[in-house]
Amino acid sequence: MRPILKNKFYLYLTEFFAGMSVMAVELGASRLLAPYFSSSQIVWTIIIGTIMIAMALGNLYGGRAADRDPNPDRLYRRILIAAVWIALIPAVGKYLILGISALLIFTVNANYLIWAAFAACMVIFVFPLFLLGTVTPSLAKYTMDNLDDNARIVGTLGAANTIGSIIGTFVPTFVTVPAVGTAITFLIFSGILLLLALLYFFSGKGRRGGAAAALVLFVLGAAFGWRSRFAFWKDDLVYEGESVYNYLQVEETEDSVILSTNVLFGVQSILPKNARFTGMYYDYAMAAPYMAGAAEKAAADEDLDLLVLGMGSGTFGSQCAACLPGLSVEGVEIDGKITRLAREYFAMPADLPVAEYDGRAWLNAVDRRYDVIMVDAYQDITIPFQMASVEFFTMVREHLKDDGVMVVNMNMRGSGEGSINAYLADTISAVFPAVWTVDVPRNTNRELFASGNADMIARLEKNIAMLEDGELRELLTKVSSALTRYEAGEHIMTDDRAPVELLSMRVIDELIRDEVAYYKDIYEQYGLEGVIGSL
Repeated sequence: MRPILKNKFYLYLTEFFAGMSVMAVELGASRLLAPYFSSSQIVWTIIIGTIMIAMALGNLYGGRAADRDPNPDRLYRRILIAAVWIALIPAVGKYLILGISALLIFTVNANYLIWAAFAACMVIFVFPLFLLGTVTPSLAKYTMDNLDDNARIVGTLGAANTIGSIIGTFVPTFVTVPAVGTAITFLIFSGILLLLALLYFFSGKGRRGGAAAALVLFVLGAAFGWRSRFAFWKDDLVYEGESVYNYLQVEETEDSVILSTNVLFGVQSILPKNARFTGMYYDYAMAAPYMAGAAEKAAADEDLDLLVLGMGSGTFGSQCAACLPGLSVEGVEIDGKITRLAREYFAMPADLPVAEYDGRAWLNAVDRRYDVIMVDAYQDITIPFQMASVEFFTMVREHLKDDGVMVVNMNMRGSGEGSINAYLADTISAVFPAVWTVDVPRNTNRELFASGNADMIARLEKNIAMLEDGELRELLTKVSSALTRYEAGEHIMTDDRAPVELLSMRVIDELIRDEVAYYKDIYEQYGLEGVIGSL
């Protein structure tokens, strides 16, 4: 027995750091997958379920292996392997994710993101966490001297693991990921496991070649992975980083500056460089202030109050402010880092008030009423369930003036009675008597306008006629002519039941099927070589 094992404190320390590392890897897994698959509850469920499978199998194997051969070298060799595997995740994980996604996109017809996220978890995270799952039963074997105190020892090991897990939960979320990113977070906890195993192997005589090789592989993983980029194929990013809530990238093109929180789907905000309007849903949403009488108020020298829930980089507020003199704009954005990026890259004025708050919690805390409230709050590519329920929209209506208008950006149209947009529109219709929608051309977005004022469309047309700005009048006329009165159904979402993530995943499946249909036909006829040749 190596001398270091004579002190049981080292064994408890092993249990402590194993528990810490498992939770850190689990949280790191969510951050690694989020830029590709979102951080929805569905993805979290896949991560937790996969890791629990790995830990359960590790527990079974670890107990049997320790009974069969109670040599501690085997346990610490497994910890070495787990440490090296985790260290290599920042360097190769993103390539595995995209490779798995590319293979599945041609073979999976439904629930693509679910299957892709599950397969990525299985390939990247199951093996190292299976190895760490062997720690507890193995240490129970090595720590017990007799059966008189076996319950106490098992309890102490469990406490050490739990305390480590608690620390491993808070440190990545609030310290390492926001400060140094996901890649270095993996390397930090991999390094802790590696150091633990190296202390064991270098504490006495015996073979050390494996430990030395593990150290070399860790250094290589750190060298290639510490500055790992999620969107590694893009060379025009001016910023890529992470916050407590999001993966963030700012991309600059010849025509615009773009903010995204997902590398594969969607644009969260945009700043056009050489155009007045974006050509996106923000333009169509500008009908809302005129439904609330913006031109009339301007003629009477009255202010119009706008609240944006999900401010992002401020695109909508900036466009409205540029067209509406005397407009008062407030924003609510839960991610303070997005607001800082907005002021640095998107020309958001320093004096524009943006509260760093959850949108619903903000409404619950203030009693001010607004002419227009825009709801544009997204978590990656899905809607937070607490901002999609009848209780939430009731709260929005209570914060609107009597003739006020709510505009909701629905970024995925979907189709059919059971689509996410049907659920949202039905829920809103249960709160507002007047609900109108319009599809944004050449886009997947749909804008919904709701008000307690049944004459809001007539008021829009009246205010359009008052405009002297020809370009704006033409834009709003186009919106007005495309508006459709929504006929409400019975899909009402509540705080208790709001399946927004499952509904959103269905729409994403539709979008993916539409996008890859052409290449799928080529793949079925000519195989992978045909697809490569068509690119």
